[in-house]
This record gives sequence, structure tokens and C-alpha cells, in this order.
Amino acid sequence: MKTKISSFLKMARIMRPYYVRTATTSSTGALLPEPQKIPFGLVGIIFTVVPGLLIGATISKYMANFLEENELFVPSDDDDDDD
Repeated sequence: MKTKISSFLKMARIMRPYYVRTATTSSTGALLPEPQKIPFGLVGIIFTVVPGLLIGATISKYMANFLEENELFVPSDDDDDDD
């Protein structure tokens, strides 16, 4: 039984497909031209980061309200320092 398993594993190694990445070269081996770059720059970063922050802050606010309403987490008041 052990020899059958080992021979199967050896055959599986031989039969593995061989992949060739053609992301930077054509089928003939020539280099492809450089891809176009979209010049969004700072505006693109702002339009990506600001909505992400707003969505994250909104989700956090609703979660904090949910936790407080269900008394799962209630911040303690430590105002006992009055002399």
C-alpha cells in the first residue's frame, strides 16, 4: 500500500501544470508597453480616504449607541473627586 501511495505522489509531481506568466511579455517574448497610468494623485487619495473615514466613524457611532442601550458597555463616571 505504501509503494502505491508513494508512486502516486511521484506521478502527481510530474503531472503538475507549468504556468508561465505573460503579464510583462508577449507570447513571442517581446516586452509589452508600459500600462497607462491614471493621474488622480492627491484628489484620488482624498476621494478614497474621506468616505472610508466617514463610513467607519458612522459604524462606530452606531455600535457605541447599541452597546450603551443594551448595557453591554457603559462608561463609568469617576466624578467622586469633589472636596
